[in-house]
Amino acid sequence: MHILLIKLFLQIPDAHSLKDKRRQIKSLKDRLGNRFNASVAEIDDLDKWQKAVIALCIISNDKSYLDKQYSLVETLVLEYTELELLNIGREWL
Repeated sequence: MHILLIKLFLQIPDAHSLKDKRRQIKSLKDRLGNRFNASVAEIDDLDKWQKAVIALCIISNDKSYLDKQYSLVETLVLEYTELELLNIGREWL
């Protein structure tokens, strides 16, 4: 069994309040959770309007499958126009 933890460090340039931020983050979390059948949570920078850190966890018995999923997650976030991806990290658990 392999567990992949992906951390997304995001900037939300158009957010002018926590309400704006939460709307954008919820949309992204729902999209990631549905598309990748993964657990998704906002884990840091909760009170900052224009920054967010999201964690995504995917489990599989095939490590190469998880590598492909990592690339697909990165692509999906880069295509999301309301957010800027500052950094992405992965950790094998």
